[in-house]
Amino acid sequence: MSIETQIALCSEHYKRWKDTALTRGDMKAMERAFFWLELQTAFIALHALEQSRNDIKTKRKLIIAKTNLSRKLAEYANETLKELM
Repeated sequence: MSIETQIALCSEHYKRWKDTALTRGDMKAMERAFFWLELQTAFIALHALEQSRNDIKTKRKLIIAKTNLSRKLAEYANETLKELM
């Protein structure tokens, strides 16, 4: 999945959870909205770095950062699955 697609996905989920939080006053929905906003911001920062730097050291750090974001997303998915069970 391209980083542009990931940013768009995060934006979509953020808007959905923000609307739910504002409509229902649900704190869990607010937490999820902030999660998606934080993730979107991180992907935007990574994208900006990718566009501005091409050295090998930066590329390695970007790979590590993307791995950490993927791990965070997997943890979110596990938490959501546990709540559904």
